[in-house]
Amino acid sequence: MAGKIRRTNGWQYVFKRAGVLDKPIYMTFADEAEGDVFAARLDALLDRGIVPSEFKSPNRPLTIDQLVGLYERDAHPSPKDRSALGTILATRGDAPLTSINANWVDDWVSEMKRVEKLAPATIRSKVGALARCSDWGMRKGYLVMPDHPLRTLPDGYAQYTKTDVALAGVKREDVERDRRLEKDEYEKILSVIEHGVLARKQRPLKLKNKEALRTMFVVAVESAMRMREIYTLTLGQIETPKRTIFLDKTKNGSKRQVPMSSVALAELTDHLKKFKGAEPTQRVFPFWDGDTKSLAATSDYLSKLFNSIFHQAGCQNLVFHDLRHEATSRLFERTKLTETAIMKITGHKSHRMLMRYSNLRGSTLADDLW
Repeated sequence: MAGKIRRTNGWQYVFKRAGVLDKPIYMTFADEAEGDVFAARLDALLDRGIVPSEFKSPNRPLTIDQLVGLYERDAHPSPKDRSALGTILATRGDAPLTSINANWVDDWVSEMKRVEKLAPATIRSKVGALARCSDWGMRKGYLVMPDHPLRTLPDGYAQYTKTDVALAGVKREDVERDRRLEKDEYEKILSVIEHGVLARKQRPLKLKNKEALRTMFVVAVESAMRMREIYTLTLGQIETPKRTIFLDKTKNGSKRQVPMSSVALAELTDHLKKFKGAEPTQRVFPFWDGDTKSLAATSDYLSKLFNSIFHQAGCQNLVFHDLRHEATSRLFERTKLTETAIMKITGHKSHRMLMRYSNLRGSTLADDLW
Protein backbone atom coordinates (compact mmCIF):
# COMPACT_ATOMS: atom_id res chain seq x y z
CA MET A 1 0.00 0.00 0.00
CA ALA A 2 1.11 3.52 -0.71
CA GLY A 3 2.16 5.61 2.22
CA LYS A 4 0.80 9.14 2.51
CA ILE A 5 1.58 12.17 4.59
CA ARG A 6 0.01 15.63 4.81
CA ARG A 7 2.18 18.44 3.48
CA THR A 8 1.64 22.17 3.37
CA ASN A 9 0.75 21.97 -0.34
CA GLY A 10 -1.45 18.86 -0.10
CA TRP A 11 -1.12 15.12 0.39
CA GLN A 12 2.08 13.33 -0.66
CA TYR A 13 1.88 9.65 -1.64
CA VAL A 14 4.90 7.32 -1.73
CA PHE A 15 4.85 4.07 -3.74
CA LYS A 16 7.53 1.43 -3.15
CA ARG A 17 7.81 -2.05 -4.65
CA ALA A 18 11.00 -4.08 -4.38
CA GLY A 19 11.71 -5.88 -7.64
CA VAL A 20 9.09 -3.86 -9.48
CA LEU A 21 10.12 -0.22 -9.14
CA ASP A 22 13.71 0.90 -9.54
CA LYS A 23 13.08 3.77 -7.14
CA PRO A 24 10.15 5.11 -5.10
CA ILE A 25 7.44 7.17 -6.81
CA TYR A 26 6.47 10.41 -5.07
CA MET A 27 3.21 12.17 -6.01
CA THR A 28 1.36 15.08 -4.41
CA PHE A 29 -2.40 15.76 -4.61
CA ALA A 30 -4.23 18.81 -3.37
CA ASP A 31 -7.31 16.69 -2.60
CA GLU A 32 -6.95 13.60 -0.38
CA ALA A 33 -9.92 11.80 -1.92
CA GLU A 34 -8.49 12.24 -5.40
CA GLY A 35 -5.10 10.97 -4.20
CA ASP A 36 -6.68 7.90 -2.57
CA VAL A 37 -8.46 6.95 -5.79
CA PHE A 38 -5.29 7.29 -7.85
CA ALA A 39 -3.23 5.43 -5.23
CA ALA A 40 -5.69 2.53 -5.21
CA ARG A 41 -5.47 2.16 -9.01
CA LEU A 42 -1.67 2.35 -9.06
CA ASP A 43 -1.31 -0.06 -6.13
CA ALA A 44 -3.49 -2.58 -7.95
CA LEU A 45 -1.22 -2.41 -11.01
CA LEU A 46 2.00 -2.60 -9.00
CA ASP A 47 0.67 -5.61 -7.09
CA ARG A 48 0.45 -7.40 -10.44
CA GLY A 49 3.94 -6.32 -11.44
CA ILE A 50 2.69 -3.73 -13.96
CA VAL A 51 4.48 -0.39 -14.09
CA PRO A 52 2.74 2.31 -16.19
CA SER A 53 5.05 3.62 -18.89
CA GLU A 54 5.14 7.12 -17.39
CA PHE A 55 6.77 5.70 -14.26
CA LYS A 56 9.33 3.48 -15.94
CA SER A 57 12.94 4.52 -15.67
CA PRO A 58 14.13 5.52 -19.13
CA ASN A 59 16.58 2.99 -20.52
CA ARG A 60 18.20 5.29 -23.00
CA PRO A 61 20.96 4.08 -25.31
CA LEU A 62 24.18 5.99 -24.86
CA THR A 63 26.23 4.77 -27.83
CA ILE A 64 25.69 3.95 -31.50
CA ASP A 65 26.11 0.27 -30.65
CA GLN A 66 23.29 0.41 -28.10
CA LEU A 67 21.00 2.40 -30.42
CA VAL A 68 21.56 -0.03 -33.30
CA GLY A 69 20.76 -2.94 -30.99
CA LEU A 70 17.38 -1.43 -30.09
CA TYR A 71 16.71 -0.45 -33.70
CA GLU A 72 17.33 -3.96 -35.01
CA ARG A 73 15.24 -5.47 -32.21
CA ASP A 74 12.21 -3.19 -32.51
CA ALA A 75 12.22 -1.61 -35.98
CA HIS A 76 13.18 -4.59 -38.18
CA PRO A 77 15.39 -2.74 -40.69
CA SER A 78 16.05 -4.19 -44.14
CA PRO A 79 18.80 -6.81 -44.53
CA LYS A 80 20.81 -4.24 -46.50
CA ASP A 81 20.67 -1.76 -43.60
CA ARG A 82 21.48 -4.49 -41.07
CA SER A 83 24.58 -5.36 -43.03
CA ALA A 84 25.68 -1.73 -43.36
CA LEU A 85 25.08 -1.02 -39.66
CA GLY A 86 27.09 -4.10 -38.70
CA THR A 87 30.14 -2.74 -40.49
CA ILE A 88 29.69 0.66 -38.83
CA LEU A 89 29.77 -0.87 -35.35
CA ALA A 90 33.22 -2.30 -35.98
CA THR A 91 34.79 1.16 -36.17
CA ARG A 92 32.25 3.58 -34.69
CA GLY A 93 30.04 1.50 -32.42
CA ASP A 94 31.38 2.92 -29.16
CA ALA A 95 30.80 6.55 -30.23
CA PRO A 96 28.43 8.41 -27.84
CA LEU A 97 25.18 9.54 -29.45
CA THR A 98 25.84 13.03 -28.11
CA SER A 99 28.98 13.21 -30.25
CA ILE A 100 27.13 12.91 -33.57
CA ASN A 101 27.35 16.40 -35.01
CA ALA A 102 28.47 17.90 -38.30
CA ASN A 103 32.17 17.60 -37.45
CA TRP A 104 31.76 13.97 -36.39
CA VAL A 105 29.97 13.08 -39.62
CA ASP A 106 32.51 14.91 -41.77
CA ASP A 107 35.38 13.12 -40.01
CA TRP A 108 33.64 9.77 -40.47
CA VAL A 109 33.10 10.34 -44.19
CA SER A 110 36.74 11.39 -44.60
CA GLU A 111 37.88 8.28 -42.74
CA MET A 112 35.82 6.03 -45.03
CA LYS A 113 37.52 7.60 -48.06
CA ARG A 114 41.06 8.21 -46.84
CA VAL A 115 41.57 5.21 -44.53
CA GLU A 116 39.07 2.53 -45.54
CA LYS A 117 39.16 3.62 -49.21
CA LEU A 118 35.52 2.71 -49.79
CA ALA A 119 33.60 3.27 -52.99
CA PRO A 120 31.13 6.20 -53.00
CA ALA A 121 28.15 3.84 -53.20
CA THR A 122 29.32 2.02 -50.07
CA ILE A 123 29.78 5.31 -48.23
CA ARG A 124 26.27 6.41 -49.15
CA SER A 125 24.90 3.06 -48.03
CA LYS A 126 26.50 3.36 -44.60
CA VAL A 127 25.46 6.97 -44.08
CA GLY A 128 21.92 6.22 -45.21
CA ALA A 129 21.60 3.25 -42.86
CA LEU A 130 22.80 5.26 -39.85
CA ALA A 131 20.54 8.17 -40.84
CA ARG A 132 17.48 5.89 -40.86
CA CYS A 133 18.55 4.41 -37.53
CA SER A 134 18.92 7.88 -35.98
CA ASP A 135 15.54 8.94 -37.46
CA TRP A 136 13.96 6.08 -35.54
CA GLY A 137 15.95 6.96 -32.42
CA MET A 138 14.71 10.55 -32.50
CA ARG A 139 11.10 9.42 -32.88
CA LYS A 140 11.59 7.25 -29.81
CA GLY A 141 13.17 10.13 -27.89
CA TYR A 142 16.53 8.40 -27.54
CA LEU A 143 18.55 11.26 -29.05
CA VAL A 144 18.16 14.80 -30.32
CA MET A 145 19.82 16.11 -33.49
CA PRO A 146 18.24 19.45 -34.42
CA ASP A 147 20.36 19.90 -37.57
CA HIS A 148 20.51 16.14 -38.36
CA PRO A 149 24.04 16.18 -39.82
CA LEU A 150 23.48 12.81 -41.49
CA ARG A 151 20.66 14.33 -43.56
CA THR A 152 22.27 17.66 -44.42
CA LEU A 153 25.40 16.45 -46.20
CA PRO A 154 26.02 18.26 -49.50
CA ASP A 155 25.45 16.63 -52.88
CA GLY A 156 28.47 14.62 -53.94
CA TYR A 157 29.77 14.22 -50.39
CA ALA A 158 30.81 10.61 -51.09
CA GLN A 159 32.88 11.50 -54.17
CA TYR A 160 36.64 11.68 -53.77
CA THR A 161 38.15 15.19 -53.80
CA LYS A 162 41.74 15.91 -54.85
CA THR A 163 42.72 15.95 -51.17
CA ASP A 164 41.01 12.60 -50.59
CA VAL A 165 42.85 11.09 -53.56
CA ALA A 166 46.20 12.45 -52.35
CA LEU A 167 45.76 11.08 -48.83
CA ALA A 168 44.16 7.75 -49.83
CA GLY A 169 46.52 7.13 -52.73
CA VAL A 170 43.58 5.98 -54.84
CA LYS A 171 40.42 7.40 -56.38
CA ARG A 172 37.45 5.13 -55.88
CA GLU A 173 34.51 5.58 -58.22
CA ASP A 174 31.19 3.83 -58.57
CA VAL A 175 31.14 1.17 -61.24
CA GLU A 176 27.71 0.85 -62.81
CA ARG A 177 27.60 -2.50 -64.56
CA ASP A 178 25.82 -2.70 -67.89
CA ARG A 179 26.68 -6.28 -68.84
CA ARG A 180 24.01 -7.95 -70.98
CA LEU A 181 23.75 -11.48 -72.30
CA GLU A 182 25.29 -11.59 -75.75
CA LYS A 183 24.22 -13.74 -78.69
CA ASP A 184 24.05 -17.48 -77.84
CA GLU A 185 25.29 -16.95 -74.25
CA TYR A 186 21.92 -17.98 -72.79
CA GLU A 187 22.02 -21.29 -74.68
CA LYS A 188 25.70 -21.87 -73.86
CA ILE A 189 25.05 -21.45 -70.13
CA LEU A 190 22.14 -23.90 -70.21
CA SER A 191 24.36 -26.34 -72.11
CA VAL A 192 27.07 -26.19 -69.44
CA ILE A 193 24.52 -26.79 -66.69
CA GLU A 194 22.95 -29.67 -68.60
CA HIS A 195 26.38 -31.23 -69.20
CA GLY A 196 26.86 -31.11 -65.45
CA VAL A 197 30.65 -31.09 -65.27
CA LEU A 198 32.97 -28.13 -64.72
CA ALA A 199 36.60 -28.35 -65.77
CA ARG A 200 39.10 -27.85 -62.96
CA LYS A 201 42.91 -27.98 -62.76
CA GLN A 202 42.94 -30.94 -60.41
CA ARG A 203 39.81 -32.87 -61.29
CA PRO A 204 36.45 -32.03 -62.88
CA LEU A 205 33.64 -30.84 -60.61
CA LYS A 206 30.35 -32.65 -61.05
CA LEU A 207 27.43 -30.29 -60.62
CA LYS A 208 24.86 -31.28 -58.04
CA ASN A 209 21.23 -30.24 -58.43
CA LYS A 210 21.52 -29.44 -62.13
CA GLU A 211 17.78 -28.95 -62.49
CA ALA A 212 17.69 -26.46 -59.61
CA LEU A 213 20.62 -24.50 -61.07
CA ARG A 214 18.91 -24.38 -64.46
CA THR A 215 15.65 -23.19 -62.94
CA MET A 216 17.40 -20.49 -60.91
CA PHE A 217 19.13 -19.21 -64.03
CA VAL A 218 15.98 -19.15 -66.17
CA VAL A 219 13.87 -17.51 -63.44
CA ALA A 220 16.52 -14.83 -62.91
CA VAL A 221 16.59 -13.91 -66.60
CA GLU A 222 12.80 -13.91 -66.86
CA SER A 223 11.82 -12.19 -63.60
CA ALA A 224 14.56 -9.69 -62.56
CA MET A 225 14.56 -11.29 -59.11
CA ARG A 226 17.72 -11.17 -57.03
CA MET A 227 19.66 -14.33 -56.27
CA ARG A 228 18.64 -14.41 -52.60
CA GLU A 229 15.01 -13.78 -53.49
CA ILE A 230 15.13 -16.86 -55.72
CA TYR A 231 16.97 -19.43 -53.60
CA THR A 232 14.92 -18.63 -50.47
CA LEU A 233 11.58 -19.22 -52.23
CA THR A 234 9.04 -21.56 -50.67
CA LEU A 235 6.18 -23.36 -52.38
CA GLY A 236 3.67 -21.05 -50.69
CA GLN A 237 5.15 -18.02 -52.45
CA ILE A 238 4.46 -19.37 -55.93
CA GLU A 239 0.94 -19.23 -57.39
CA THR A 240 1.12 -20.89 -60.78
CA PRO A 241 -2.60 -20.37 -61.57
CA LYS A 242 -2.11 -16.62 -61.14
CA ARG A 243 1.40 -16.70 -62.69
CA THR A 244 2.67 -14.79 -59.67
CA ILE A 245 5.52 -15.03 -57.16
CA PHE A 246 5.00 -13.21 -53.87
CA LEU A 247 8.13 -11.82 -52.22
CA ASP A 248 7.68 -10.83 -48.59
CA LYS A 249 11.38 -10.36 -47.79
CA THR A 250 13.42 -8.32 -50.23
CA LYS A 251 16.70 -6.42 -50.16
CA ASN A 252 15.03 -3.07 -49.54
CA GLY A 253 12.57 -4.48 -47.02
CA SER A 254 9.39 -3.99 -49.07
CA LYS A 255 7.02 -6.68 -50.32
CA ARG A 256 6.21 -7.17 -53.99
CA GLN A 257 4.51 -9.49 -56.44
CA VAL A 258 6.44 -10.69 -59.47
CA PRO A 259 4.47 -11.81 -62.54
CA MET A 260 5.88 -14.84 -64.34
CA SER A 261 6.48 -14.88 -68.07
CA SER A 262 5.38 -17.96 -69.98
CA VAL A 263 8.99 -19.15 -69.99
CA ALA A 264 9.40 -18.76 -66.23
CA LEU A 265 6.02 -20.38 -65.61
CA ALA A 266 6.87 -23.41 -67.73
CA GLU A 267 10.28 -23.80 -66.07
CA LEU A 268 8.91 -23.54 -62.52
CA THR A 269 5.91 -25.75 -63.25
CA ASP A 270 8.22 -28.51 -64.44
CA HIS A 271 10.55 -28.02 -61.46
CA LEU A 272 7.69 -28.14 -58.94
CA LYS A 273 6.31 -31.48 -60.13
CA LYS A 274 8.49 -33.34 -57.62
CA PHE A 275 6.99 -31.34 -54.73
CA LYS A 276 3.45 -32.64 -55.18
CA GLY A 277 1.74 -32.80 -51.78
CA ALA A 278 4.54 -30.93 -49.98
CA GLU A 279 3.86 -28.27 -47.35
CA PRO A 280 3.77 -24.59 -48.42
CA THR A 281 6.85 -23.96 -46.26
CA GLN A 282 8.92 -26.40 -48.34
CA ARG A 283 11.83 -24.58 -49.98
CA VAL A 284 11.89 -24.70 -53.76
CA PHE A 285 15.68 -24.89 -54.04
CA PRO A 286 18.05 -27.12 -52.02
CA PHE A 287 20.90 -24.71 -51.44
CA TRP A 288 19.85 -22.91 -48.24
CA ASP A 289 19.27 -24.63 -44.88
CA GLY A 290 16.76 -22.04 -43.67
CA ASP A 291 19.07 -20.45 -41.08
CA THR A 292 19.36 -16.68 -41.57
CA LYS A 293 22.94 -16.87 -40.32
CA SER A 294 23.92 -18.91 -43.37
CA LEU A 295 22.39 -16.57 -45.97
CA ALA A 296 25.68 -14.82 -46.70
CA ALA A 297 27.52 -18.13 -47.06
CA THR A 298 24.83 -19.49 -49.39
CA SER A 299 24.94 -16.39 -51.57
CA ASP A 300 28.73 -16.60 -51.72
CA TYR A 301 28.64 -20.29 -52.65
CA LEU A 302 26.09 -19.82 -55.43
CA SER A 303 27.81 -16.69 -56.76
CA LYS A 304 31.11 -18.55 -57.14
CA LEU A 305 29.39 -21.60 -58.62
CA PHE A 306 27.58 -19.56 -61.27
CA ASN A 307 30.78 -17.62 -61.98
CA SER A 308 32.43 -20.94 -62.80
CA ILE A 309 29.49 -21.97 -64.98
CA PHE A 310 29.56 -18.65 -66.85
CA HIS A 311 33.33 -18.88 -67.30
CA GLN A 312 33.10 -22.37 -68.81
CA ALA A 313 30.34 -21.14 -71.11
CA GLY A 314 32.75 -18.47 -72.39
CA CYS A 315 30.76 -15.60 -70.86
CA GLN A 316 33.56 -13.33 -69.74
CA ASN A 317 32.92 -10.79 -66.97
CA LEU A 318 29.37 -12.05 -66.35
CA VAL A 319 28.04 -12.41 -62.79
CA PHE A 320 24.66 -13.61 -61.55
CA HIS A 321 23.45 -10.13 -60.65
CA ASP A 322 23.89 -9.11 -64.29
CA LEU A 323 20.88 -11.34 -65.02
CA ARG A 324 18.72 -8.85 -63.11
CA HIS A 325 20.01 -6.14 -65.42
CA GLU A 326 19.26 -8.35 -68.40
CA ALA A 327 15.74 -9.12 -67.22
CA THR A 328 14.91 -5.48 -66.50
CA SER A 329 16.21 -4.40 -69.89
CA ARG A 330 14.07 -7.07 -71.55
CA LEU A 331 10.99 -5.66 -69.81
CA PHE A 332 11.73 -2.36 -71.55
CA GLU A 333 12.53 -3.96 -74.88
CA ARG A 334 9.81 -6.59 -75.14
CA THR A 335 6.83 -5.03 -73.39
CA LYS A 336 4.89 -1.79 -73.41
CA LEU A 337 4.85 -1.56 -69.62
CA THR A 338 5.34 1.87 -68.08
CA GLU A 339 8.34 2.63 -65.89
CA THR A 340 6.08 2.62 -62.85
CA ALA A 341 4.77 -0.86 -63.70
CA ILE A 342 8.30 -2.17 -64.25
CA MET A 343 9.38 -0.68 -60.91
CA LYS A 344 6.63 -2.68 -59.21
CA ILE A 345 7.97 -5.86 -60.81
CA THR A 346 11.66 -5.26 -60.17
CA GLY A 347 11.35 -3.58 -56.78
CA HIS A 348 13.46 -0.54 -57.63
CA LYS A 349 12.73 2.39 -55.35
CA SER A 350 13.52 5.24 -57.70
CA HIS A 351 13.43 5.97 -61.41
CA ARG A 352 17.12 6.87 -61.24
CA MET A 353 18.03 3.41 -59.98
CA LEU A 354 15.74 1.74 -62.50
CA MET A 355 17.29 3.57 -65.43
CA ARG A 356 20.67 2.10 -64.50
CA TYR A 357 19.26 -1.25 -65.57
CA SER A 358 17.41 -0.09 -68.65
CA ASN A 359 20.16 0.61 -71.15
CA LEU A 360 18.34 -0.64 -74.20
CA ARG A 361 20.22 -2.18 -77.08
CA GLY A 362 20.93 0.32 -79.88
CA SER A 363 19.51 -2.06 -82.44
CA THR A 364 16.21 -2.25 -80.54
CA LEU A 365 15.96 1.53 -80.33
CA ALA A 366 16.76 1.79 -84.04
CA ASP A 367 13.74 -0.38 -84.84
CA ASP A 368 11.50 2.33 -83.41
CA LEU A 369 12.98 5.12 -85.55
CA TRP A 370 11.49 6.30 -88.87
